[in-house]
Amino acid sequence: MVDSLGHRMKFGVIAPSTNTSVQPEFDSMRPYGVTNHFSRIHIPDNPVHNDDDFNRLMDDIRAELMVAIDRVMTCGPDRVVMGMSAETFWDGLDGSVTFQKNCEERAGVPVSMGSDACQAALHKYGDIRRISVITPYMPVGDENVRKFFTDCGFEVVEIHGLKCSSPMLIAHESEKALRDAIIKVNDPSVEAIVQVGTNLAMARVAGIAEFWLDKPVIAINTATYWWSLRQAGIEDRVPGWGSLLMEH
Repeated sequence: MVDSLGHRMKFGVIAPSTNTSVQPEFDSMRPYGVTNHFSRIHIPDNPVHNDDDFNRLMDDIRAELMVAIDRVMTCGPDRVVMGMSAETFWDGLDGSVTFQKNCEERAGVPVSMGSDACQAALHKYGDIRRISVITPYMPVGDENVRKFFTDCGFEVVEIHGLKCSSPMLIAHESEKALRDAIIKVNDPSVEAIVQVGTNLAMARVAGIAEFWLDKPVIAINTATYWWSLRQAGIEDRVPGWGSLLMEH
């Protein structure tokens, strides 16, 4: 017998307790027969004003991450999805590979990550090399994101960190602010724009923007959910979230 609602796939999703964007966005992309089951990484909503504060935030996440994986595994998911992104980029490609290995050893099931998802999404659009990136991070976070994409063979033309002042307040960035960030990094030579940071509610804006800019605009929540579905063998096309989920 299989789960009555998640008879095609049960995803166990790991997200910070401060994150209010990834769950509604993932649920809005969910095909019939696929269910999302969230486990929260308990972290305080401490102020983030500089790199030291951001590093403390990362330490808070690391201290609780494996406990969150243990918690979600009690519902028997088929795959774990990382609904948090900074740690998946940390220390570049090598750090990402190590992080995924550690999470999969803990979970005992495959783990999908935003870093892999963004890279896979970019490759779906052909030989893209020049990208710009939008983040909610402080500079130390931006540099780890830059290192990951550079390690993967991309040239990061511009990276724009919004420097959000707490993990919870990331979700308070308006669609107008996100639109302005896209405009800011849209150098004519840039072949695609990528947004990271799962608490930025950018999935809808990205889908609209790529229509007008005529280039891929990849929101990490869209990419991560798309990648999780495709890795699980689910090929459903989901409209309303841009070309990635609809055409690839």
